[in-house]
Amino acid sequence: MPAPNYSAADYLSALQVHLPRGRVWPRDPDAQQTKVLAGFTPVFARLNARANNLLVDAFPPTTYELLPEWESTLGLPDPCAGEAPTTQQRVAQVVARLTATGGQSIAYYTAVAAALGYAITITQFVPSRFGKNFGTLFGGTAWAFAWQVNAPSFTVATLQFGGAFGSPFASWGNNVLQCELQRFAPAHTTVLFSYS
Repeated sequence: MPAPNYSAADYLSALQVHLPRGRVWPRDPDAQQTKVLAGFTPVFARLNARANNLLVDAFPPTTYELLPEWESTLGLPDPCAGEAPTTQQRVAQVVARLTATGGQSIAYYTAVAAALGYAITITQFVPSRFGKNFGTLFGGTAWAFAWQVNAPSFTVATLQFGGAFGSPFASWGNNVLQCELQRFAPAHTTVLFSYS
């Protein structure tokens, strides 16, 4: 159900309906009292529109005006986004922080990257052991705690409909991906990044 969107005329008729009956309370469009009431109704219509916008803006993926509030709540902006992140990147970081509930699976880290706007795959390593296939990498026990994020060399983030005015049509780079995944990685692991 969409939020009600009332115009100034709707508020004027609502005010007139609630006036007492009688000759002293005219409802004619040319009456002085109607003109006085009509002076208030644009404010009511504007407040109604702002309240409807708040319903959209309070939801993190569609936020614009409340973006600084969301960021301060989540400890953003941080160095991961760079010096001048786009509004779209900032919103993606907010959504990623809110949806990152914690986990240590490949699916979890792939979902975190997807929330940031990156398509990745993850490679897990194992230490060298007897019976390992010939030709595979030889590694010590430290490889049990290493994993590799495979991503394109340049992830292109294109402007989406509803983006902020003045935002670039596209931006390139994987800095946010690398910084955020290192932040979410368990402390005992080593994260490697492979860009193809």
